[in-house]
Amino acid sequence: MGGGHGLAVTLTALRALTTDITAVVTVADNGGSSGRLRQEFNSLPPGDLRMALAALCGDDSWGRGWAEIMQYRFSSEGEMSGHAIGNLLLTALWDRDGDPVRGLDRVGELLKVIGRVLPMAIEPLDIEGTFATSYGRTIVRGQVEVATAKGRVESLRLIPAAPRATPQALSAIMAADWLTFGPGSWFSSVMPHFLLAEQADAIRKSSAKKIFILNLAEGDTGFEFAGYSPEEHLELVLSHAPDLAIDFAIADPAVIHRDSTLEALVRKCGGELLIRDLAESPGSFHHDPKKLTSAFAHIFSSTLLR
Repeated sequence: MGGGHGLAVTLTALRALTTDITAVVTVADNGGSSGRLRQEFNSLPPGDLRMALAALCGDDSWGRGWAEIMQYRFSSEGEMSGHAIGNLLLTALWDRDGDPVRGLDRVGELLKVIGRVLPMAIEPLDIEGTFATSYGRTIVRGQVEVATAKGRVESLRLIPAAPRATPQALSAIMAADWLTFGPGSWFSSVMPHFLLAEQADAIRKSSAKKIFILNLAEGDTGFEFAGYSPEEHLELVLSHAPDLAIDFAIADPAVIHRDSTLEALVRKCGGELLIRDLAESPGSFHHDPKKLTSAFAHIFSSTLLR
């Protein structure tokens, strides 16, 4: 569960270990090509879903070739500039057939994807956050705006307030052996999965073991405001799902400070903290898929031995 580049990295890492993968993707993006298509067609924003499909493409020349085409963006001086081929294809199928899940499955067949890609909800969502700043309290709406907002988050909510979760996603959660969350923009890619009441309830009730992949660094990544410490990220999740059991949390040593309370917090939730080198390179904000695969393999093998 997640969205954007963070989820794509997790999927790339997991596909090296299993073909039984379901990606449940946030649908609140309001920027770039996705935002423009969403506004024009009142459809789900396709970008994060497209990236998940590409990450799970068939491992042959056909699958990789079509994934590359799906990721291609037009570059021009006109209205098509910035649109990704995959965004247009998904929007066309949704506009014609009115069935977002079937459209994703059809593109999945084209790419010969490993597993399945599903939207978190069957309608486009907005995220609204209330932030406390040195200038007072401010309310921002939209995934891009929330992801880049500065200040201390006081509350997050979805608009509409009670959206319908995708039935196939709920079924996948209940049938899963493992659930993973993150990495990525915590407010706009991870938290929505706990703000959607139906899905949060399914996560809580699922017997699957739960893994949190924590972000590599605090502060400004150059693309969005990553925000706060990993402890505060987990505390934000627990504020919306107070009885959530966490089996494993994976963190890079760069985010473990001398006075860190992360391990104690994970243990309080019944879990184990794994500290692993996960960065592409020293100081990088991006996870290395191969290093993440190694961390997952360790978790899966150690659990089987218990």
